Amino acid sequence: MPHFEIHVQDVEAAKRFYGGLFGWQFEAVPGLEEAGYHMIQGDGIGGADGLTAALMQRADDTPDAGSPIRGGTMTFEVSDCDARYDWALANGGAEALPPTDYPGIGRCACVEDGQGNVVGMMTPAGEDN
Repeated sequence: MPHFEIHVQDVEAAKRFYGGLFGWQFEAVPGLEEAGYHMIQGDGIGGADGLTAALMQRADDTPDAGSPIRGGTMTFEVSDCDARYDWALANGGAEALPPTDYPGIGRCACVEDGQGNVVGMMTPAGEDN
C-alpha cells in the first residue's frame, strides 16, 4: 500500500491549507497525538483507494521559503490547475512554479505550502493536447 507523509510545523494551519486546496479531510490517529499525526481522506486517498497519506508534526525547523526542494514533490490531479493555484496563493501559499502547459502532459503548477513543502498540481491534457 503506497503511503506519503507531509511534515508540517503547524498541523492546524496545514489542515486548513490542504483541506481548502484539495478538499481533504483529516482524522487524528489515536496514540499518536504527541506526533500530531493525522490521516488524510480525499479523492483517491485513504480507505479502499490503496493510497494512504498523513500530516505529521515536523521534528525540526521549517525550511526557509524559497530554499531548494526539501524533499519529494507530491503532485496531485486537479480539475482546474489555475483555480487551485490562485486559491493556494490567496491562502498562505507561495509561488514555486506558475501554471505552465506541457504538451501531451497537461497544465502543471507548484506552490509552497507555508510549512516548508512544495506541492504540485496538474490538470491532465485532453485528447486534443
